[in-house]
Amino acid sequence: MKKKALFVAAATWPAAVLLACASMAAGAAESYPSKPVRVIVPFPAGSSPDIVARYLSGKLAERMGQPFVVDNRAGAGGMLGAEAVAKAAPDGHTIFFMVNSIVTMNQFIYKKLPYDPVKDFAPVSIVAAVPYVLIANKDFPQRTLADLIATARAKPASIDYASMGVGGAGHVIMELMTSLAGVRLTHVPYKSGALVDVIGGQVPLIFQPTTTAIEQVRAGTVIPLGTTGKKRLAALPDTPAIAEVVPGFEADGWQGVEAPAGTPPAVIERLNKEIAAVLALPETAGRFDTLGIQAWPTSPAEMTRIIAADIDKWGGVIRRAGID
Repeated sequence: MKKKALFVAAATWPAAVLLACASMAAGAAESYPSKPVRVIVPFPAGSSPDIVARYLSGKLAERMGQPFVVDNRAGAGGMLGAEAVAKAAPDGHTIFFMVNSIVTMNQFIYKKLPYDPVKDFAPVSIVAAVPYVLIANKDFPQRTLADLIATARAKPASIDYASMGVGGAGHVIMELMTSLAGVRLTHVPYKSGALVDVIGGQVPLIFQPTTTAIEQVRAGTVIPLGTTGKKRLAALPDTPAIAEVVPGFEADGWQGVEAPAGTPPAVIERLNKEIAAVLALPETAGRFDTLGIQAWPTSPAEMTRIIAADIDKWGGVIRRAGID
């Protein structure tokens, strides 16, 4: 009888352990966060990702009972912020509000990164699809994208455009557009102040995320020539999608949340659930509409697949353009 009892106990032991582990994981998720969460944004205050990160952080704090504190770590194409996250404790109390270029483009631009764009981060969720707008100084003589392309064909490399640095998203997106259109523009890379100089007329063109471009369009300081999605933006209905003029073009960016690699799956799952809840709020839809962006909640697995597809796409664009 004793042998039989021992056999029954041994047979049921793995299931009991699994149940206990599941309970502990659930408990860890419920107790998280146990202190303020640092949200590293790899761009300066007032930038497109900063605007969205501050909105999301405020809503997560309301739902989860701890402050979500934005920490701007700007510089080096997002690498400073990425490195800080990669080296942080993987407990969910440091998270990364990132843009796609940091994990899909930088490895093709820089000879050595202080982080591995895939291995050092655990995807949590994409937050928003963020189209770009090609904007021009208000006195730019070419008032439409078609006019710009016609002039660039007639006078190659005669028109300048600004970006936030060699290999930045604005540079790579412009390389994709000009290669498909069969034209050449002259790149003027900036470390800061590019948009200010476009507004001031020192350089005529730049790609800007909708979150910062639309404000300037509404103020009348710039004119919009085209947007990067497949369809026109509801916020700019009179501005063509670039694909209407340059067939095959599509280059929307996105912003999302990652955590340091090794963060417990239960914490990732909790963060994913709360982000999805924030993105489902009517208030979020209204706020995002004013910014010209669209909520895009994903599972961690779906975000992983999207990153892999973007690495393949943008790696090809960068190699063909010879950007380094």
